[in-house]
Amino acid sequence: MEIKDLLKTEVMILDLKANSKEAAIDEMVNKLVSEGYVSDFDTFKAGIMKREAQTSTGLGDGIAMPHSKNIAVNEPVVLFAKSKTGVDYAALDGQPVNLFFMIAAPDGANDTHLEALAQLSTYLLKDGFQDRLRKVEYPRQVIELFSEKQEEVQTVENAEHYIVAVTACTTGIAHTYMAEEALKKQALEMGVGIKVETNGARGIDNKLTDEDIKKADAVIVAADKKVEMNRFAGKQMVQVPVAHAIRETEHLIDEALSGKAPIYQGDGSEDTSAQSSSSQQTMGQKFYKHLMGGVSAMLPFVVGGGIMIALAFLIDQLMGVPQSQLSQLGVYHPIAYYFKTIGGAAFNFMLPVLAGFIAQSIADKPGLVAGFVAGYMAQIGISFQGFAHTNADKYIPSGFLGALVGGFLAGGVILLLRKWFKKMPASLEGIKAILLFPLLGVFITGFLMLFVNIPMAWINTGLSNFLTSLSGASALILGIVVGGMMAIDLGGPINKAAYIFGTGTLTSAALSTGGSIVMACVMAGGMVPPLATTVAVLLFKNKFTKEERNAGLTNIVMGLSFITEGSIPFGAGDPGRAIPSFFVGAAVAGGLVGAAGIKLMAPHGGIFTIALSTNPLLYLLFILVGAVISGVLFGALKKAK
Repeated sequence: MEIKDLLKTEVMILDLKANSKEAAIDEMVNKLVSEGYVSDFDTFKAGIMKREAQTSTGLGDGIAMPHSKNIAVNEPVVLFAKSKTGVDYAALDGQPVNLFFMIAAPDGANDTHLEALAQLSTYLLKDGFQDRLRKVEYPRQVIELFSEKQEEVQTVENAEHYIVAVTACTTGIAHTYMAEEALKKQALEMGVGIKVETNGARGIDNKLTDEDIKKADAVIVAADKKVEMNRFAGKQMVQVPVAHAIRETEHLIDEALSGKAPIYQGDGSEDTSAQSSSSQQTMGQKFYKHLMGGVSAMLPFVVGGGIMIALAFLIDQLMGVPQSQLSQLGVYHPIAYYFKTIGGAAFNFMLPVLAGFIAQSIADKPGLVAGFVAGYMAQIGISFQGFAHTNADKYIPSGFLGALVGGFLAGGVILLLRKWFKKMPASLEGIKAILLFPLLGVFITGFLMLFVNIPMAWINTGLSNFLTSLSGASALILGIVVGGMMAIDLGGPINKAAYIFGTGTLTSAALSTGGSIVMACVMAGGMVPPLATTVAVLLFKNKFTKEERNAGLTNIVMGLSFITEGSIPFGAGDPGRAIPSFFVGAAVAGGLVGAAGIKLMAPHGGIFTIALSTNPLLYLLFILVGAVISGVLFGALKKAK
């Protein structure tokens, strides 16, 4: 689909009567409503005005592009309007506007429509095009102008200077792509090499690679929303709102290349998604990326809901529950019931959110609904074996593993549907994202989950029974393994695998019996590395710089809060000595906790939730033992400064 397909002659206004901004918007919205492209005036206008409140869509040079992705839009369309006298639109250059493009996109606008809308910038920035547009007298002439073939803006090869840029606006429809074209055009005129990444409504296009960033002299970030930033650490950077890249393009490039732009420091966190372009990722990297997409969305539900449920059990334990009512532990007293109900509401979203966001990471928004369905089916445990039963007691939940498989399955189903419907006629493109993908995605994923739930439920049940039976030597070994895993890569894939495994054992059944041994081992192992750095800098001061000593002392807070990543600077600076030292202490702490059979009801929180363990004092002692072992080993192995 091209922009000419979205420009409809019946909604064009070649003599706009309004002379004020809001009156012009009202006149254009009324036209869209009267022609049936928009179903509700107030809803759509509210969306337009909300966007105007952020930054004026009067881009300058007499052009305005008011736009909204909105539930009131029945069919994607671009309304073209022309004012003979000009409208005071509060444009960025303060000049009247006489060319308007009101973009109405459905809430579920697909990539095809967004691609067409992005073409507007290619046309409007072409020399002489705006003047020709101002002279049109009939709607058909507008279509003819936008039917002319446009050459893509070229970039300078082997230029003396090279910059990279990122453009992004809040809705991702207009300014994102206007800024891209303006930067490319200006760079070409100045003889500067450039690569521009767009973060628009259709996703990330032309993604910057590590090699692009490494060879760049400077970075321009023209964005009104959050974009990946840590990848630019150490580079000279100019940061501005996206509109500045459209209006002050030459100034931005000059400033970026002046050598006076500030160096971006970053926040020190790992930005996995920015480390490589999708085309360079291995299957393992892609799997991890999609998994983390689900886990990062799930964790707030696990932490918030899990701690609330754990507090409900703790409250009942403290207030006392009669022996005959132990089955009501966690809901016996009204205040405990209150905590349990709220926590349960959050906790019950855990599996649908996990599967939903894994699927979204794989297939973007169309994957979300199919993923949610897969996660919910894993949660309730409906399968082909129990399909004929209306009694939910017949269902066997497949739990975390079922939701994990279901998320990837849902994402795969949507990718297949995209492939199957790739050659649909352009006139039917609009129904794919709104109708076909949700309907067929939910149906196919739901049907497949009837079969997936059977083996996943067997594995989940067997694993739960095994973990419940753990004691003595078996719990010791498991504790050593998961505790050590938390210290191997300090927040990386191995660390996250152990943490995900631990949170997956925090079932309602486990919480009702005091929590999970595995979760207790995982948290103990994760707290050891940062605490170990504190021990090391205190006992071996002469082996660390002043900055390292300060970092080690602040790590006591990180360690007690169960933030393993606090030890990353030490691990990265001296991995040959730090990582083995951290691993030994974390494995010892995890093993001791496992051997003692200590359980934990909270998925996060460190010392702030240690009261939710079955033996708080012994649990804290084992963590300190592991930290001292790691700290002494690290300090002894490290060479003096």
